[in-house]
Amino acid sequence: SLCPLLVLLCLIHGAEESCPSICLCVSDTVSCSSSGLAKLPLSLPSFSVTLDISHNHLSWLGAGSFKRMPRLENLRMTHNQLGSLGHGVFRNASGLRHLDLSSNKLHVVEQHYFQGLWRLEELLLFNNKITQVEAGTLSGLSSLKKAYFSLNQLTHFPFFSIQDHSHPFLSMLDLSSNRLSRLPWEDVKALPGLVQRGLYLHNNSLICDCSMYSVFWHWDLRGYDALKDFTDEHTCTTYGNPRVFIRFLQHSRFFHNCTVESAVSLPVTVLLSNVLVSEGEGVRLDCQTSLSSTDLSFTWLSPSKGYITQTSINDTLISLFPNGTLEIQATKVNDSGLYVCTAVDIKQALNATREVNVTVLLPAAESFNTGYTTLLGCLVTTICILIYLYMTPCRCSCCKQPKPPAIPIATYNPSTLASVFSPSTRPQHKIQTDKRVAFMEPIINEEGTEWIPEAISPVLAQ
Repeated sequence: SLCPLLVLLCLIHGAEESCPSICLCVSDTVSCSSSGLAKLPLSLPSFSVTLDISHNHLSWLGAGSFKRMPRLENLRMTHNQLGSLGHGVFRNASGLRHLDLSSNKLHVVEQHYFQGLWRLEELLLFNNKITQVEAGTLSGLSSLKKAYFSLNQLTHFPFFSIQDHSHPFLSMLDLSSNRLSRLPWEDVKALPGLVQRGLYLHNNSLICDCSMYSVFWHWDLRGYDALKDFTDEHTCTTYGNPRVFIRFLQHSRFFHNCTVESAVSLPVTVLLSNVLVSEGEGVRLDCQTSLSSTDLSFTWLSPSKGYITQTSINDTLISLFPNGTLEIQATKVNDSGLYVCTAVDIKQALNATREVNVTVLLPAAESFNTGYTTLLGCLVTTICILIYLYMTPCRCSCCKQPKPPAIPIATYNPSTLASVFSPSTRPQHKIQTDKRVAFMEPIINEEGTEWIPEAISPVLAQ
């Protein structure tokens, strides 16, 4: 009898520890925001997928802080006082996909901070006091898609650590509003095409020179959103005076002596095209680039199926030919989007990119089923209304309605009164074939008494 009681006490105790009293637990989400925490609660639910501990007073996280939360995917620690992270802080939390460390007091992003987070997709580090990002910080983040480092104090960044094979999905790198002045433009030009398209460098202290202007000139020519959305914020300083700056995307006279056509090398060459195709039809996308070597390897990035190589194709409707051409035999609407082909010349260490914007259209419906059908219906309705309003009813003999059946009416026949005043000699059982109903008034005799006829029986007209 004691064992069940102990089990019940353990279950109650575990249930009490599953959600700290200062937190709110709903389904697989735990929120401990704005709770005045100076350190993490001792027991957090192991089933948590989302944990919010923002707007607190956390200043440091030690090793294994989240080791009891193997299902954790979203971690928000914004608006705390974090100045550093211990070794192995995310041990046993390799499932993290979204990590928000913005609005803290981090100074150096050390290379061990994010070890083991190979599934991490979004990293938010904006609005800190970061002055340095160590070279190997982003090396193991192979699933990273977006990284935000804006509103910090960075003077340089390890662009060389971002490669096609190490960060195949990285499409946004925000380095805006820092203190970047001279960048290694050769490393910037060697970045993967997707990273260059989503590289934000506005609101920095860039120094005006031909190398800088050449890169931005080509990006502007390709219509990258990072430049179009922040045209006025792209400035550079001249003559070594930080107070003298120009908006170089709007005023290019300062760079008339620069040779922008030859400043950008092959790794950032991008050929653009648009393709329209109806759903169900086949399409072939070529990978023609500026590389002329015959020993090239091709990789396509598709919006619906991710990376496509000759060894990774498992769809019978998709083929990748040795010359880099991608064939889709039966297109669908969800195949629409930007297709990026990367051609790599391993011997010469060069790569070039080909971008194709594919739009899959639904087959147009036949016009008869819409316009003509509606018009015909309106015409028939109008004719019926006119007939109803203006056509006179038929008056010919063939259309005359039959007369209603006559209703029998009781009549008075004086000849029947003889049977009243004289005795009847006819037998009582003999019945006339044509009878009428007579309503008789009582007769007053000479003595003033009432006399009623005797053998009067009402007969209903047949």
